[in-house]
Amino acid sequence: MAEPRVVERFRKRTIWFHWIHTAAFLVLLVTGAILFLPGLGAPAAGGITRSLHRIAAVVFIAAPVLYTIINPKMSWRFVKETFTWGKDDIKWLQAAPDYYFGGGESRMIPQGHVNTGQKMWEFITLFTGILFVVTGLLMWFLKDTLSPGVFQWMVIVHDFAFILAFLMLLVHIYTGSLHPRMKESLRSMWDGKVSRGYARSHYSKWYDEISKGSG
Repeated sequence: MAEPRVVERFRKRTIWFHWIHTAAFLVLLVTGAILFLPGLGAPAAGGITRSLHRIAAVVFIAAPVLYTIINPKMSWRFVKETFTWGKDDIKWLQAAPDYYFGGGESRMIPQGHVNTGQKMWEFITLFTGILFVVTGLLMWFLKDTLSPGVFQWMVIVHDFAFILAFLMLLVHIYTGSLHPRMKESLRSMWDGKVSRGYARSHYSKWYDEISKGSG
């Protein structure tokens, strides 16, 4: 019998933000790939593909802005945990390859609300997101103002961010949805909850903190 999932890990507003932002990113990913691929970019440049890309870009920018306004504490926590690294994170990176390829859990370092791998995903999300927004807005609104050389560099940086984000997305999907040890991860992004055993196993520092707080 499966252990009941009763530990709240994500609130509803965070879940809504996650999926709205993810949907916008996926539209940007598909339309951007069409514009990026040789032979497809030119025909799509003036059509529906570019329009969809720009609409998704507006949602991609607006969603985190609105979320930050509505929930500043959670937004600050996201930024803080992304850039808070210590000795335990280094140890986690050293132990992770063995763990993710079937090794025992005993060597894994206790983690907080997010583990080191998730911090890496958050950092890539922030880093590429900033690159997307800055270069995208410049190419959209200053296309006729920028010199050809500067505009070409904007395209290169935008494409670099696209490739980096796509590769990291594949890792994120596998480790967060498909890996057998992460079976509750995806479900927690639907209803916000995990089981006590899963919380204790994957985020023991965080689980101990909330357990003491509710005790």
